Amino acid sequence: MNKRIFSGMQPTGNLHLGNYLGALKNWVKLQDDYECFYCIMDLHAITLPQDPEALKKATREVACAYMASGIDVSKSNLTVQSALPAHTELSWILGTKVPLGWLNRMTQYKDKAGKNPGKQLLGLYSYPVLMAADILAYQAHCVPVGEDQKQHVELTRDIALSFNNTYGDYFTVPEPLIMGEATRIMSLRDGSKKMSKSDESDYSRLNMTDDADTIMQKIRKAKTDTLPLPETVKELEARPEADNLITIYASLGDMTVADVLKAHAGAQFSTFKKDLADLAIAKLVPITNRMRELMSDQAEIDNILKKGADKANALTQKHLREVKDRVGFW
Repeated sequence: MNKRIFSGMQPTGNLHLGNYLGALKNWVKLQDDYECFYCIMDLHAITLPQDPEALKKATREVACAYMASGIDVSKSNLTVQSALPAHTELSWILGTKVPLGWLNRMTQYKDKAGKNPGKQLLGLYSYPVLMAADILAYQAHCVPVGEDQKQHVELTRDIALSFNNTYGDYFTVPEPLIMGEATRIMSLRDGSKKMSKSDESDYSRLNMTDDADTIMQKIRKAKTDTLPLPETVKELEARPEADNLITIYASLGDMTVADVLKAHAGAQFSTFKKDLADLAIAKLVPITNRMRELMSDQAEIDNILKKGADKANALTQKHLREVKDRVGFW
């Protein structure tokens, strides 16, 4: 039997190029070699205020983005987190075994809480435990993540080992799976910041719903320095915006950064940006068009998600029953 993969994204804001290159594109490649469960993480989404109707729409839109990007529901399981009670039940059980010190060291919480941690809600603080439950409920062997999420997988490993030490070996201890040239795509306006749905400037990202003209305009306006493209990867270390655009090209074109530099060394960025825009349009616009087609049939989307929930519930409830028995629940 193939090893099992679990991963997911939140249905908040527009999915963007970073989501596609850092996750979706890699998920598609994994389908033939792993048993894949891909989830839409709406429980995590409500750690921030959400409009209920907008959240429902965004959940379906993310499902369409998964499928339009190449997730094949005949190979992979596609479902919604809130449709799976084992996620929240297991999160509570695991949370009773997690020292506060483990959560206090989570860098993403520190970044989001800022200077006013006392005003933050419990969900933001405890969501790494829910993330661990997401993974462990499936007995996932591998979790495809970007570098910024690696710490959460490490916490999941600690929680699994702690449970196993207390109640006997049961949970598979998962490994992070970091793939490709584009594990971390940065803002088009600031090469030191990750591309984000929440950035105020829409010019900081390429959205999965952008048309060809918008993609061309955003890449043309992307921040760069005044130097031509370098010849070596080492020269990129002090040029974050140049590094970001070249990394994007490499990932879209299934090339290495070194190959991109070899082909474009010495070129002006005005020329390179046009080539990058043409490549981005060729790769992304067909996905955008397919997303629109899929969104036109809401009943079919819901049917796919229901089938996914049925399969995922059968698996996760089986593991949850075993956990409850080991813990001593009636």
